[in-house]
Parts: sequence; structure tokens; C-alpha cells
Amino acid sequence: MAATASSPIVVSLISSLISSSSSSSCSSLIFTRLRSSPSFPISLTGKPLFFHRGKLMAHTLARATLGLTQPSNIEPPKISFTAKDIDLVEWKGDILAVGVTEKDMAKDGNLKFENPILKKLDSQLGGLLAEASSEEDFTGKAGQSTILRLPGLGSKRVGLIGLGQCTPSSPPAAYRSLGENVAAAAKVSQASDVAIVLASSEGLSAETKIFTASAIAYGTVLGIYEDNRFKSESKKPALKSVNIVGLGTGPEVQKKLKYAEDVCSGIIFGKKLVNAPANVLTPGVLADEASKIASTYSDVLSAKILNEEQCKELKMGSYLAVAAASANPPHFIHLCYKPLSGPVKVKLGLVGKGLTFDSGGYNIKTGPGCSIELMKFDMGGSAAVLGAAKAIAQIKPPGVEVHFIVAACENMISGTGMRPGDIVTASNGKTIEVNNTDAEGRLTLADALVYACNQGVDKIVDLATLTGACVVALGPSIAGIFTPSDDLAKEVLAASEAGGEKLWRLPMEESYWESMKSGVADMVNTGGRPGGSITAALFLKQFVDEKVQWLHIDMAGPVWNDKKRAATGFGIATLVEWVLNNSS
Repeated sequence: MAATASSPIVVSLISSLISSSSSSSCSSLIFTRLRSSPSFPISLTGKPLFFHRGKLMAHTLARATLGLTQPSNIEPPKISFTAKDIDLVEWKGDILAVGVTEKDMAKDGNLKFENPILKKLDSQLGGLLAEASSEEDFTGKAGQSTILRLPGLGSKRVGLIGLGQCTPSSPPAAYRSLGENVAAAAKVSQASDVAIVLASSEGLSAETKIFTASAIAYGTVLGIYEDNRFKSESKKPALKSVNIVGLGTGPEVQKKLKYAEDVCSGIIFGKKLVNAPANVLTPGVLADEASKIASTYSDVLSAKILNEEQCKELKMGSYLAVAAASANPPHFIHLCYKPLSGPVKVKLGLVGKGLTFDSGGYNIKTGPGCSIELMKFDMGGSAAVLGAAKAIAQIKPPGVEVHFIVAACENMISGTGMRPGDIVTASNGKTIEVNNTDAEGRLTLADALVYACNQGVDKIVDLATLTGACVVALGPSIAGIFTPSDDLAKEVLAASEAGGEKLWRLPMEESYWESMKSGVADMVNTGGRPGGSITAALFLKQFVDEKVQWLHIDMAGPVWNDKKRAATGFGIATLVEWVLNNSS
């Protein structure tokens, strides 16, 4: 239906008036007056406009006009990574970047480098590299970098990138900063071709070299990426190829470099989802994005998107109560990964909180520090799950079936919304007294966890930006994990270390459940302020089958980088590592 710019406001007003009307005569009066008024350029003749249809119409029209914002279709940069063993002096390209530790920067009595690689490069440059590093006060500390344009090499520029006190025993993830700093230098100089080498790689085992090369590639891809879809002007990065030198060659290295690219594509996808504002990324759009992943990788992924009526049939009263106030209807997302061939040895469930915007509901977020303007990131858990789905669909691990589940909706305010004091019933029959509408994420996760258990999974990991209490406890860089299973905790912690993400296990203190008891229902949805992240985890436990191993990740802190004012893509690398470890 064609409409003018004022139509969405009119239709929304009509929907609100109808929903708040207590009698049919009142609604008839509203329609009569609107039909006779020449000031509204919209026809309302034909079939009666029932409330639920009016609500959907308001959503359809308003979404097309709200802010007139359409993200630009900017593809992430495509970078070719190649592992080589070549003479650095002869390499031709834009930047030759050398990763150096503080120890590598040691000089002899003549102020010449002692490190063989730096000594060779400096000799070719007539001592200018050593001289310039002294003048720049470059000592190899982590985060330091200097890019010099010096004649004498095949490369246009030579760069020294500080690795601090890295040693052969340092985890490969420590080398991601090298890739990130090289990417930053490439942006500034608009470099197209780059080579990266470690000044000291002789102490690394063959296996460690492979993982180090992968970490460098990982850092480079994420370092070069910028989400400019919502900017009127943006500069496209020029970087096209990266040679990783001195860390081995052959199919094993190239396979690991491809793995890094696949994981990064999932992380970038997750970042884009979290960065997108709520007027662009509605629950319906999130479901569309999930369906696109399944369509792209249809050889291993299938998609099922449940609408509101289908969720009612499954008795998801807890989830639907949260969604009830929004003009944007809920969408329950279920992707399923099945390997191309071979038996399935284990079934996994990944469940992500999917609040595309959280106003707090009637317990609205107010006051300094409430961060309501950032509540687009309240779907960070779903972004992690869907980003992992994309990466896993590309990697195609054998022997494992994975269910990716998101109960997507908005937590808004209207006459149809959930109120403090309401009692809602989850799909496992348990009743919940809502004593705070801003503790809504756990209500959506309740039905999502029940649904996941019903898929016959052996293990579940859920991820959610669930509590501010976890941010207070662990700060902005570390996520808290909660689980009754020591074995599952060890699995996920090992995966997070390999993925370069920080997790910390917190206790599930059963005695704290006393604060979650209700006088009129099975439980309330939030306890007091003390131990808030623990009581939230204890709440989720009520909706997990005892036969299923389960772990909850509260990622409210690391989902967002305040300094960069952008999403981090947190959780995706850990999930992919965990799935692959279960595959093997």
C-alpha cells in the first residue's frame, strides 16, 4: 500500500487507539472520524482493521521510514594470505613488517643490532634502521610501532612492530597484535602488499609456527576491517595480499590460514549485527540474516523461523511476554548444522540472547550509566551464535551436529506490554512472577533453553549480555561463566584460551536461590542486587534438562569496546573452537 510520510504516524496512532480502546463503539467512532477527515491522506475502507493487523501494518510502514536509514552494502576486504620462505632483502612490496620483542632490540657496543634478521636488514640499509630506531626511541614494547621509508630494500617501507616480552612459550593469540598493528600501518600508507616476519622464530616448534601464522592473519583481517556502512563517506582499505614469512610453508599452514579467515568472517558478521542500530536491525531483519546464512551454506545448514503463533503453540509464554509491547513481532530462530557425511557423535546447542533493543520495559532504563542508547547490543549473544554458525558452515567439521537458537524480540513499552507483577508461564510449565521487566533477557532464554533441550542435544552453551553485576565483578574485558559441570567448564575455558578470549568461572551458589522464590509463582525473575549474575544463572538452570550439560556465558562486559565505540565480536572464536574440539 502506498503511503505518504505521515501515514506511519497515523496508522501507529490508530493501532494505539484501538489497543487502548475498551469498547467497540469507541473504535467505531475513531474510524468514523478518520474516514470523514480530509486531513489524513489514507484510505481505511474495506475489511475491518483488527488490532493485530493494525499493529503489523504500523510496523511495516514505520520501519520503512524511521530515520530513512539504509546501510551501504560494503563488502569486507578480501585479503590473500600466503606462507613463504624468501629472502627479506629481495621481497618487493609496500611494507616489510618485522615483529620484534624487547630482547630483539638489544644492540652491541657499536649500537648495531645483535639479532640476525635485524642485523641483515640494517646492513642492507647502511645502518639507518638502527639509527632510526634509536631516534624514535623504539624499544620493542608491546603496542610500539615505527614505519620508515628507507632506500635499499625491495620494499618501499620497513616497519618495526613491538611484541613486548613475547617468548616461544607465549600463546599464539599474543601475536594477533602484530597483525592488528600491521593493518593499522597499511591503512595509513594505503599499502596493497605487505610481508610480515618475526625477528626471532627459531625457538618456535613447527606446530607453534602454524598457530602463530594463523594468529597474525586473524589480527590483520580484524585490524583492517572498519564498519562504515552507516557513514556517508568512507575510504576503502587498499590491502590485498599478505605474505607471512619464516613460519613454514605447505598445505598445513595454508589450511590454518584459511581457518583464521573463516573465523574472522564470522566475527565480522557478528560485529555488523551488533553495530546495526535498532531501527535497522529488528527481530525480523535478524531472522532474515540468519536465513541468508542457511541459504548460502545450504549444503550443511537448514533454517526454521517460528512466528508468534507457532511460538504460542509451543507454549513459550515467557518469551512472548517480553515481546508483547513491541510493534516489531518476535521471530524465533533455529539454524541446524549437519556434517556433509559420516556419523554424528555429539549434538550441541548454542543459544544466544536476541533482544534487538531493550528499553527496560515499564522498569525503564533511566539515569546516568543506564546506557539505554547502547541497548542495541543486547543481542550480542545472538550475534555470537549466528557468527559462529557462519564460520562453522565454512569450516564444515565432521562428527558434530549443532543447533543455533535465538529468541529474537524487543523489550518495549505499550498498553499490550508485560507489567511488573505479571505472572508468565514458560514452555516447561514453570511460572514466573515478573518483579522487574528489565530482567527480560532471562525470560526469553528460558523458552529458548527448553526448546534447545527438546532438540536432543548433549551439551548447551548459552551467551547473553545478561547482567550489569557481571560487568561490576569482572570489568569490560572478561566474561563470566557459570555451570554445574566441571568437565564442560574445562572444555569452554580451553576453547576460549585458544580463541584469545577471556573467561572466568564464577560460582553457582545454590543458597542464593532463596532470593528468587515467589509467594504466588514458582519463582521471581530477579533477586536483590547482591550476587545478581549468580542468581541470573540459577534462574536459567531451572529451564535446562538435568541430563544435558549446560554452561552460561554472561558477556555483558566484553560485547562492546567503549574506546572504539563499536562491537567486539566477542564469543565467536570461543564457540568455533569449542565446536571443533567436540568434533575431533
